Amino acid sequence: MFRSMLVRSSSSAKQSLLRRSFSSESVPERKVAILGAAGGIGQPLAYQFEGIQASFKRGLVLPRVAASTERQLSYTVLRNASESVSFSFARYINGFGFSSLSNWSYGRESFPTGTSTRYFHASRETLARRKEDPDRPLSHRERKKQTVRIKGKFSKREKKTDQPPVEAPYVPPRLKRLAKGLPEKTVDIFEGMTLLELSKRTGESLAILQSILVNVGETVGSEFDTISVDEAELLAMEIGINVRRLHTTEGSEILPRPPVVTVMGHVDHGKTSLLDALRNTSVAAREAGGITQHVGAFVVGMPDSGTSITFLDTPGHAAFSEMRARGAAVTDIVVLVVAADDGVMPQTLEAIAHARSANVPIVVAINKCDKPGANPERVKNQLAAEGIELEDIGGNVQVVEVSAIKSTGLDKLEEALLLQAVDMDLKARVDGPAQAYVVEARLDKGRGPLATIIIKAGTLLSGHHVVIGYQWGRLRGIRDMLGKLTDRATPAVPVEIEGLKGLPMAGDDVIVVESEERAKMLSEGRRRKYERDRLLKAEEARIAEAEMEKAESDEGFVRVELPIIVKSDVQGTAQAVADALKTLNSPQVFVNIVYSGVGAISQSDLDKAQATGACIVGFNVKGASSVNLSAAQASVKVFHHRVIYHLLEDIGNLIVEKAPGVSELEVAGEAEVLSIFKILGKRRPEEDGVNIAGCKVMDGRVCRSGLMRLLRSGEVLFEGSCASLKREKQDVEQVGKGSECGVVMGDWNDFRVGDVIQCMEPVIRKPKFVSSESGAVRIEC
Repeated sequence: MFRSMLVRSSSSAKQSLLRRSFSSESVPERKVAILGAAGGIGQPLAYQFEGIQASFKRGLVLPRVAASTERQLSYTVLRNASESVSFSFARYINGFGFSSLSNWSYGRESFPTGTSTRYFHASRETLARRKEDPDRPLSHRERKKQTVRIKGKFSKREKKTDQPPVEAPYVPPRLKRLAKGLPEKTVDIFEGMTLLELSKRTGESLAILQSILVNVGETVGSEFDTISVDEAELLAMEIGINVRRLHTTEGSEILPRPPVVTVMGHVDHGKTSLLDALRNTSVAAREAGGITQHVGAFVVGMPDSGTSITFLDTPGHAAFSEMRARGAAVTDIVVLVVAADDGVMPQTLEAIAHARSANVPIVVAINKCDKPGANPERVKNQLAAEGIELEDIGGNVQVVEVSAIKSTGLDKLEEALLLQAVDMDLKARVDGPAQAYVVEARLDKGRGPLATIIIKAGTLLSGHHVVIGYQWGRLRGIRDMLGKLTDRATPAVPVEIEGLKGLPMAGDDVIVVESEERAKMLSEGRRRKYERDRLLKAEEARIAEAEMEKAESDEGFVRVELPIIVKSDVQGTAQAVADALKTLNSPQVFVNIVYSGVGAISQSDLDKAQATGACIVGFNVKGASSVNLSAAQASVKVFHHRVIYHLLEDIGNLIVEKAPGVSELEVAGEAEVLSIFKILGKRRPEEDGVNIAGCKVMDGRVCRSGLMRLLRSGEVLFEGSCASLKREKQDVEQVGKGSECGVVMGDWNDFRVGDVIQCMEPVIRKPKFVSSESGAVRIEC
């Protein structure tokens, strides 16, 4: 490295030192730029470097250059040999300052008489000496320089300037700890809350919250200054706390809104047929297997009253319990459909539990009253037994008898729903940012991720920036349930939105933010929290699985894993199918959902299946012919289904096939002792002989390799191996039913006429797939 130096006036005694320091042996041949010069006492000295100018006179100390300038110099001066000199000069001035300058210059050529040198770097001789003797104790100055080098004060990295500058992505701060005592608590946040109030609710200190705001680029004022609800949520997520947004209606325009009605009930009780009769369509005929497997949302107009009702149709199969729970959470009224011939069934009771959990009023619709075996009175008694207080017995739950096929009683049902909505006085805020709820989400090849949402408050406009779960996007289009484009969506109206960057989860809240930057920031914070929660759940599941495997191994059980990849047409159905498959877990087979997603089966899904040894389940979706061919060549099992109970039956049979089974002892045959023979020893006649049981096989077969069990009056007296099995003085391996034989049992000699000898053989008992009438399935071991 080139040795830079500062030259100033001094005695002539050090002229030889100067010549030696600039000799060709010690200094490389390099061109050095002259940066500045001055002569004469009192004349100003000026220098210019990278656009920075300064001047000083004799007897004055040059002031320090600003820290930012010093960093700029240090970043740029290492580009070539000449600037390395400038770097030393700048650091000398910035670090020390100097005075009494008369004549100075930089370079290798003209130096005035009587000059001396000041070295900023060790010479080559010094470096060589240190290299030869690394254990030599260092002087105080050398130790100080070594400390500076270790800390990196003079060794800043070279900046690459050949590439254009790229905007760095937002990197949130990493906190060393979470909020004190509230890792799982959910706090309420609202627009206009102060930083101090958020600190009290979360249990985090003001200093931590203020540092987070500074790191994300927000302005920080007093602890009594208000913050936006987005900032409050971002702060809460950074410290690992869940939030619930509260919106105030002060100063907002409040208007009546249509009711949101969810139709719930047992599978095949006529829910979709009833909705078809209300809107004069035939959705039920288009459903695979004649059962609903998605959450449908649509608006039915009421011409007589001039209002409308928003309906949600939920699946009734047992596998879609989570989808029914989401429908009850977003609704205003639950229509409980009960078939007049079947009565109250398991999913009927589950729907009642969901409605009670969500504190939603119920209107009972007794369907199929036109069938010969219909008995509405029996249904009413069953509902009363479940705690439903019907109007017929003095309660407040309305009951309507209808027939979806004959379209009878529909006007009474509409009247009951509108009356219930009037009693509830349903209103919503129509101005300001929208609040919405995701009912369903799917992936379209041409339009990308799509989400069906219901507006709860406010107005959603096309072009708004939204955050849904940990996904975000700018809305490119809003469509009603008929597929027509619209520029806005008002409360209680279901719409389909497009423009999202990823596919959201069914049940996520939709939040409108003011800018793309805020949407990215909030989405990234939510994504980190989701990943933390996912990893925590995965770790807990792994620990639980390891403990279960250890306990089962101690008991002699062997549990195998069945990895599955689930693909479906919509996100809610994919999640429901994955949850339903998990219920098929058994002590012998563990169902592991490797991946669950939306869209057709692709080559990447096949690659995942090959890497994990998984089978692929396509529900309402298929793969391309090339993918199916590749799957067949790779021996990857692919299941295509459109009906949920057919899918569960196939996977259940696969589990039964893959299960190792449990080894059990089974009675292979029984023999009755008819007589007893005694054989004495030839060499020692005085010893007791061996008793032989003369038997007749009454059932099955008796094998010599089997385990023998002796029963007397139904009590087991002995279990052990068979020492000898003979038929007509010949050793045999087994004796069939109706044949006579002689049996000698090891360690047992006390036979009596009438004893029963059972032959036990080990068998592998496989689990069974069981499906109930209610649609629930399970694996019995």
